[in-house]
Amino acid sequence: MGGPKRVRVIGVGPGDPDQVTVEALSAMRSVAFFVVSDKSPRGGMPDPLVAARGRLLRRHLGFEPVVVRIKDPARERAPERTGTQEEYEAVVEAWHEARSLAYEKALLAHEGDAGFLVWGDPAFYDSTIRVLERVARRGRLELAIDVIPGISSLQLLAARHRVVLHEVGQPLHVTSGRLLRQAIDAGQDNLVVMLNRVIELDGLEDWQIWWGGNLGTASEELVAGRVGDVLRAIEVARERAREAAGWVMDIYLLRRL
Repeated sequence: MGGPKRVRVIGVGPGDPDQVTVEALSAMRSVAFFVVSDKSPRGGMPDPLVAARGRLLRRHLGFEPVVVRIKDPARERAPERTGTQEEYEAVVEAWHEARSLAYEKALLAHEGDAGFLVWGDPAFYDSTIRVLERVARRGRLELAIDVIPGISSLQLLAARHRVVLHEVGQPLHVTSGRLLRQAIDAGQDNLVVMLNRVIELDGLEDWQIWWGGNLGTASEELVAGRVGDVLRAIEVARERAREAAGWVMDIYLLRRL
């Protein structure tokens, strides 16, 4: 009887193939296949992030790897159904359950160790570890999960703007765009903000912002300055990145001066 199935959750950085660590390269070369979620709509354009993962793998492996694509389950995103934190968490719970069933099916159907490529670092706003733990709890598969860290967009944002993310001896608060106002109301005044559907900074015109979009990719954009002075430039840069890549992932440091 065989032992548990090894599953490697591999952080591959924000997008630049040169920012993949040596440890991540070793992990990528150790697995038999990769499981990739495909978010392309039915009959629509291919998912550009699937293509980006394929290019990264071919660059570092030197051969065409075995990639198992799973159709990413639909997720409710309508604001009227995800407005409260309770509604949002219920939607994410349902999505994680559907994803875990899809992952389980892929893992059962293929022999050998499996790899999951995670943009940035798996510790920040990524569901892969949680979903795989859900698969393990279901009990149809015994999994041995290990995690390989990657360079995060937080680190790259700071490097690109040549800043330290916090003042001397002071804290840094990391949050999502949907919880930004809650954090500010609680007194946070030095924040990194991720998962931005939109950027709404009304009333924060005198704060300082260091923003980055599609960091580590050919469509990278950077803007910094007083919020009231650069907000329009950020909006334009976001659209430019989206048009160039077909998607936009952005992050920013926001600080009260």
